[in-house]
Amino acid sequence: MAKKQIGNETRVNRYGYLFVFPFVLVYTLFSLYPTFYTFMIAFTDLKGLKNTFNFVGLKNFAKLVQDKYFWGAVSNTFIMWGWNFVPQLGIALLLSIWLSDIRLKLRGKGLFRAVIYMPNLLTAASVAMLFRSLFGYPNGPVNQFLNNYLHIFDTVERNGETIKEAFNFFRKVAFSRGIVAFIQWWMWYGNTVIMLMAGITSISVSLYESAVVDGANSRQTTWHITLPLLRPMMLFILVTSMIGGMQMLEIPFLLTDMRGAPDFKIRTTSVYLYNMAFQGVNDYAYGAAMSIGVFVITILLALLIFFFLQDRSELKRVK
Repeated sequence: MAKKQIGNETRVNRYGYLFVFPFVLVYTLFSLYPTFYTFMIAFTDLKGLKNTFNFVGLKNFAKLVQDKYFWGAVSNTFIMWGWNFVPQLGIALLLSIWLSDIRLKLRGKGLFRAVIYMPNLLTAASVAMLFRSLFGYPNGPVNQFLNNYLHIFDTVERNGETIKEAFNFFRKVAFSRGIVAFIQWWMWYGNTVIMLMAGITSISVSLYESAVVDGANSRQTTWHITLPLLRPMMLFILVTSMIGGMQMLEIPFLLTDMRGAPDFKIRTTSVYLYNMAFQGVNDYAYGAAMSIGVFVITILLALLIFFFLQDRSELKRVK
């Protein structure tokens, strides 16, 4: 009987390997191999259409460290990510607390959740093209509304004369960055709301009941129970949002001239990587080195965030 049992387990294991094999094959071809290949060509001089290359050691990384345009792209990325993340977390936190408060007895919570999450289902490329049309110069819908209904115009100096005209939003750094940050916020705040609501619903109801018995109001329970216990979830959201921000490509790429205009202030690290690797000189080796540099920066920032924002009380309790 024991031998038959062992035989059945062996057959089950064989079928398990058979079902897992397609995933392993696809992962190896489209994820694992490209990762190793990227690390390899980062140490070469592969460029253009040639198939041959030479190993150049750390030359690409030395160039990357001294590349002011790369560090400018890193700065642009964090500025636009910050403009997006702060309102995203703040508004999502308010909405999640509001929708999770059973004392409010809100109706249609499921509908609100669906509507809030819907922008997350859209592709970034389609949203970027939509906003490019909305804020188009000079006859985009936004300009038509500002000019024809609110009578608000942009003023420019030409030949010593002040002229009123439509807003060229994508020729102004603040407007361009603001539009990119708004799109990022609008697309992702719904996902943040759902995650925060999941964190709130995981908090024991007995804690709120005890607080209500002790005379605590909604503001006090939120401040002293909900927010402290949501700390791990907010830390996770911060790290994942930062990782996503470092990969910001489609929106700034398609909203502008595909190179981060105006004055390269909308050029993120991903846009700069694409420009160097797949446009112009097609410097694949330097693009690979840049991708590794972005990966290292992301890892270091994530570790710093975990170190400074982790719950020290838990560490002391363990010790």
